[in-house]
Amino acid sequence: MSLCIAQAAGETITIAALAFSLGWTHSVEKTEWREEWRIEGAALRLTEARVKGSGAGMEPGEGARLKDGWWVWTPAIPPVDSLTLAASGATGAGWRLCANGRCREIGTDASAPLTLAPCG
Repeated sequence: MSLCIAQAAGETITIAALAFSLGWTHSVEKTEWREEWRIEGAALRLTEARVKGSGAGMEPGEGARLKDGWWVWTPAIPPVDSLTLAASGATGAGWRLCANGRCREIGTDASAPLTLAPCG
């Protein structure tokens, strides 16, 4: 299985992975947020979310527990076909995508949304 990252310029990056994490800084609260995702067939499943605090638009989810300074929980949402990431330009950074022990910054340009999806 692979993850495809489609960029606005028509380029696609392919990452061979069954799972990946996304991390970013909340634009208002300036607090870290991380999510763990799995590729399941033609869908992406959010398996865990964690936030380093709470505040505007980032309250920990149902069943959250405090672990090593992070609120951690398993979101009860169905799998999705894709994720579209659109940078606000307010955080000074995009997202940190990690897979197979390797991380990269993506979506740093506020005018260029990205779409993450299982490669078909």
